[in-house]
Formats: sequence, structure tokens, C-alpha cells
Amino acid sequence: MKKVSTAAVKATKNFSQPKLTIGLDLGDRSSWYCLLDEVGEVLQEQKLGTTPKAMREVFGSMPRCRIALETGTHSPWVSRLLSELGHEVIVAHARNVRLIGESRKKDDRLDARTLARLARIDPQLLCPVKHRSAKAQADLTVIRARAGLVRARTALVNTARGLAKSSGERLRGCNVRNINPEKAEGLSPELQAALQPLLAGIESLSERIRECNEGIEKLAQESYPQVALLKQIKGVGTLIGLTYMLTLEDAHRFRKSRDVGCYLGLQPGRRNSGQSEPQMHISKEGDPYLRTLLVQGAHHILGPFGADSDLRRWGLKLAERGGKNGKKRAVIATARKLAVLLHRLWVSGEVYEPLRNSHRIALPAAA
Repeated sequence: MKKVSTAAVKATKNFSQPKLTIGLDLGDRSSWYCLLDEVGEVLQEQKLGTTPKAMREVFGSMPRCRIALETGTHSPWVSRLLSELGHEVIVAHARNVRLIGESRKKDDRLDARTLARLARIDPQLLCPVKHRSAKAQADLTVIRARAGLVRARTALVNTARGLAKSSGERLRGCNVRNINPEKAEGLSPELQAALQPLLAGIESLSERIRECNEGIEKLAQESYPQVALLKQIKGVGTLIGLTYMLTLEDAHRFRKSRDVGCYLGLQPGRRNSGQSEPQMHISKEGDPYLRTLLVQGAHHILGPFGADSDLRRWGLKLAERGGKNGKKRAVIATARKLAVLLHRLWVSGEVYEPLRNSHRIALPAAA
């Protein structure tokens, strides 16, 4: 009698176990899930609350399944919770799942069924993404809270200035960080009384923003010392460096540093067909806030206060030959190169040399 190996027995047991696939369409209050068996038949379709308790009650008692869900507000904590329960979780890129996004029959139940069928056939069709860890998410929330305060302050400042201009007067000073009730002293008494609540709110928000800045500096020094490597570039401060690290989280997830530009949506699209090769806009995929910060850093590098460097020289040269929109294109291209350079410094830990390429060219000439 032929002896059966232990490995063969394990393989037979794994093969005999039913392979269940679940599509989970997340909503703000409630969600739908669809459970498929190994041949694609619908076993169960049900609605559940979008809460940790409901998720544990439903999926905690199930055997190990492959669960597919789309990116969204609730997808980070849901994906972590389901992984803790032992399931294989696939987070689909919502913009790339066209069978759902462009479907004429938009329904939560049908969306869950479509997710389940795609995950059963080939998970790569869902363009899976990886969510950051809970700690990185919590630290990044501090930065996002600051961004919300800055947007609120900008809205109040624009409102106050607009009201003053509509009355034929102007607020003194143009720096939003220093706007306070004292700036309205030259205005008419009626306008001062009307703007006083707005200016007081702006002053309070500025104080909260300063507190957030101090907290971000402390967080970078205590938990993310690698931010100092990124701050070697003039134009990159703690905010840009820490946001960059928390958004990417793992520097080694990219095979090449150049891939970071595509990941952040700073790479122009391509549409080559026959002899046609039109100039496309950047994809604008990835995190929009980090992309905005990198563009702001590029503006500083190419601006009048930017330090001399290979990156600045390259960007200014590109702007000169770019035509009407040369400066805009140069800023975006510089932001893309800045993202690549930051990743290189992060991975290698090298000391940044602003004029490294220029020195290489000058050495052979001097010899």
C-alpha cells in the first residue's frame, strides 16, 4: 500500500475546504455583503450596520473568506478589523473598478455582488491597494486636523476681506497669520462691529494652528527621526517631510524611487494610438493633500527665495523653454522630481548634495 505523505494530506484538506468569497459594499450607516461559494453561486446577501460591533458579529463566526471592499472613508478600519478576524481582505481601488463606478444600475446589493465576483475570478482586476497601519493613520490625523483648521481660517479671512471691500474699505496687512481685531482699527465703526466676530475667530484659529505645528514638530522628533533626512532639501519642512513619510509609510514598497511620482499622481498620462501622441495632464491619483504640499515645496524651490541646487536649475531651465504654460509645467515636474528625491534620501540615508551634478561636470573640466 502506497504511503500518503503529510504534505499531500494537508493539500487535500486545504483543497476540500470550501473557498468562500464575499463582496462588501460599505456605506456610511449601513453596508451590504454578498457571499459566494466556490462555484460562484450566491449563498447569502444581507444588510448590516457599518460599525465594529456589527462587523464582528457577522464576520467573526464565518470561516476564513476572501473579502473584497472598495476604498472609502470606512475602508481603513474595516479592512484592519476583518484582517484581525483572520480573513483575506482585498481593498479595491474605487476609481479603477469601472463595472461599479460606471454602472447604470447603481445599487448597494448589486455592487456587493459585483465585488464578490471580481474577487473570485481575479483579485488583480480590483487594482488592490494597501491601507496604512493604525498608528500611521492616527499620526496622519493630526496633520489632517491642522489642514482643516487652515482651510477654515482661509475661508474666514476671505469673508472678512470681501465684506470690507464691498464697503469701500480694506483690512490692514496681508499675512493671514497676523490678522486679528487690531487690524480693523482703521475701519468704520459699523464695519468694525460687523467684522469683530470674524477677526476673533481668525485669531483663535491661528493660535490652534500654532499648537498643531508644535505638536507635529514634537511628533516628528520623537517618533520619526528620518524626517531630518528629508528636511535637508531647502523647501521641505517638517510638515511636508512627515506627511510624506506617513502617507507612503513603507519606503520599500516601491521597487524604484521613480515609481513614487506615479503613485502620487504627478506623472502625465499616456494615450499613444497610431501616429497620435497627445500631451496629457497628470493623473492626479494618490493622496491629494501630499500632492498639494509637494507642489508648494516646488514653488518655493523655483521661487525668488529658493536655494541654488540642481533641482532648481533644472526646473528653471524647463520653465524657460516651456512656452506659455512653462512655469506651471516646471512646477509640476519639479514636484515630481522632489517626490523621487525624497524617497531616495529616505531609503539610502545619504547626505543631500544640492549641487551634486554640477560638481561632477566641473571636475573633468578642471582636470
